Amino acid sequence: MNLSIEYNIIIAYVVGLFLLYILGWLLVVPRKFLLRLILNGIFGAVILNFLDIAGKSFGLYVGINPVTALIAGFLGIPGIILLIILQYIV
Repeated sequence: MNLSIEYNIIIAYVVGLFLLYILGWLLVVPRKFLLRLILNGIFGAVILNFLDIAGKSFGLYVGINPVTALIAGFLGIPGIILLIILQYIV
């Protein structure tokens, strides 16, 4: 009887460690996603402002508004390219 209690304790420890691993993974993955989203947003905003300032001399103009800021923030460089293409299409 004493031997079965030790197995139950070992199983409880293994399950507890597994749950801690899952909890840690759930806390780390969103942090990486959030960090990537913030860096894309900063990089997109810098490029969008540079495009606004330097693009005027080349005749390239992309208006800065909440929609273009969100596209540049979420997509980064591909979003800027998309905005430039959409500017010429529309």
